[in-house]
Amino acid sequence: MAETPQGTKLNPGDVAPPGTPATGEAPCPDCQGKGTVNGQRCRNCDGTGVVIQGIAGG
Repeated sequence: MAETPQGTKLNPGDVAPPGTPATGEAPCPDCQGKGTVNGQRCRNCDGTGVVIQGIAGG
């Protein structure tokens, strides 16, 4: 997990820090929003069940 300069933790599935314009939360594609995969904490979302993704606009 990377950290942004502001100290906000990014999970591997996040494309940007929370609150970044043109982004939003979406269910994690690896765990389908459950936070676990095969009884283990999901590595993609760090167990939160959500990832930050870019949203279409325009």
